[in-house]
Amino acid sequence: MSIQKIMVIGAGQMGSGIAQVCAQAGFDVKLNDMKEEFFARGLGTITKNLSRNVDKGRMTESEKEAILGRLTKSLDINDANDVDLVIEAAVENMGIKQSIFKQLDTIAPAHAILASNTSSLPITELAAVTNRPEQVIGMHFMNPVPVMKLVEIIRGLATTDDVYQTIEDMTKKLEKVPVEVNDFPGFVANRILMPMINEAIYTLYEGVATKEAIDDVMKLGMNHPMGPLTLADFIGLDTCLYIMETLYEGFGDSKYRPCPLLRKYVKAGWLGKKSGRGFYIYES
Repeated sequence: MSIQKIMVIGAGQMGSGIAQVCAQAGFDVKLNDMKEEFFARGLGTITKNLSRNVDKGRMTESEKEAILGRLTKSLDINDANDVDLVIEAAVENMGIKQSIFKQLDTIAPAHAILASNTSSLPITELAAVTNRPEQVIGMHFMNPVPVMKLVEIIRGLATTDDVYQTIEDMTKKLEKVPVEVNDFPGFVANRILMPMINEAIYTLYEGVATKEAIDDVMKLGMNHPMGPLTLADFIGLDTCLYIMETLYEGFGDSKYRPCPLLRKYVKAGWLGKKSGRGFYIYES
C-alpha cells in the first residue's frame, strides 16, 4: 500500500521529531496533541530545528517553509479519519496507549496502519485491543529523531509481511535505517542500554565512584559520546524507571531490578534535564 497522509499523536520531544522527519520526506503530516500549548511547543521545536538547518546551509528558506506547509495542527483524534498511517508517540504507559489504539481502530480508515513509537512495551498487547492486529506495528525512533538514523521496527504476533514491508520502505524514505526486531520487552536498544544505565546508577548508589567519575570511565574508557548518568538525565529518569520496570516484569529476572536510587530520584521529582535536576543540576 502507499502511504501519503500520516498522523503523529503526541507533540513532545519524540512526536515533534517524528513529524519533522516525515514532513521533510514529503509526507502530509497531522501533528496531534490534546492542548493548543502542547502543539505550539512541538511546532516551535520543529521550526527551531529547521531554522538551524537553514543557518548551516543544509536547506533553503523556501525548503523550510515547504516542510512547515506540510504540517497541520490537530487537537482532535478524530482527525485520523483520512490518514494512511498513525504513529503514536504518547507517554510510555500501556493503559494510555491501549486507550489511544482502541479509539484509532474505530476512527482510522480500514486500510490504515497503526504504529507505536513505544520504547519497551509489547506491540502484540497493543494490537490485541484493536480489530486490526495484523496492521499494528512498532516504529521505535531514537532520540533526537532528526539526527539519529536507527528505527527499530517491531512485528507484533499478527503483523503481516505486507505491513512490515510498507513500514520498512517508508522508513527508508525518511532516510533512516530500519532494523527488524521481534516483540520482546525492551526490544534490542533498551534491553541492552537500560540495564547498563541501571548498573551505572548502582555504582553511584553503592559509593563505588562519583557521578562524574562513572561518566568519565564510560566516555574515555568505552568511547561512549555521553556518560550513562548524563544520558539517563537526557532520556528522563521516569522513562528509565518505567522501562526497567517493564523489563523486570516482562522477564521476571532480578538483573532488571531498578536501582533504589533511581526510584528515590523519580519520587523526588528529580527527572533529569526536563525537570532541571537529575543526577546533575541544569540551569533553566
